[in-house]
Amino acid sequence: MKNIVQIISIKDITHNVKRFRVTKPAGYHFNAGQATELSINAPDWKEEKRPFTFTSLNNDSFLEFTIKIYNDHQGVTNHLAMLQKGDELLLRDVWGAIEYKGPGYFIAGGAGITPMLAILRQLHQYGQLEGNKLFYSNQTDQDIILQDELQDMLCQNVIFTTTRQNDVAHDHRRIDAAFLQAEVIDFNKHFYVCGPDQMVSAINEALKLQGVTPDYLVFEQ
Repeated sequence: MKNIVQIISIKDITHNVKRFRVTKPAGYHFNAGQATELSINAPDWKEEKRPFTFTSLNNDSFLEFTIKIYNDHQGVTNHLAMLQKGDELLLRDVWGAIEYKGPGYFIAGGAGITPMLAILRQLHQYGQLEGNKLFYSNQTDQDIILQDELQDMLCQNVIFTTTRQNDVAHDHRRIDAAFLQAEVIDFNKHFYVCGPDQMVSAINEALKLQGVTPDYLVFEQ
């Protein structure tokens, strides 16, 4: 089912990521980590739908999407970046993406943090973040989405890595088998993984070699 929603606000989060807040249809529900398909309510764009994860919480009065903008081609996100307050989007039914199953390690690359934002925000809201840790990799610190909020929520339980930036302020390791062996204390916990396909595949294989069973691997398929 399609719902027409109106843009309430648009905010730049990084140089290529924007936060869109839109009106919330009555009775519209989702779980933290779930996604929907959005399209622009305009001729030629209504059927150009793309999946985006909710970064708001279900008890918010609005819906929020944190979206990476790709300006190198004339696609959906490029046109989303041109929209203004009051413009309309088409919202569809929700579907599962990343489901929280219990304390563990969140491993994200780039925009892969977005399915985790609502989960981490909800856990923080209910005082249930204990036992969780985030490993978040980007090319540079300018690419890190909501670093301050994540740091405030997780305190010492977050590691930000920047793989293409040489400075003393950041960890520069890639999140690979060696990183996991060094930083994971308990491989019997859940592992939530989201990012570029190659990264997700490599991390999942590395975790399996450490004895992590498929039931404890949570990722978009």
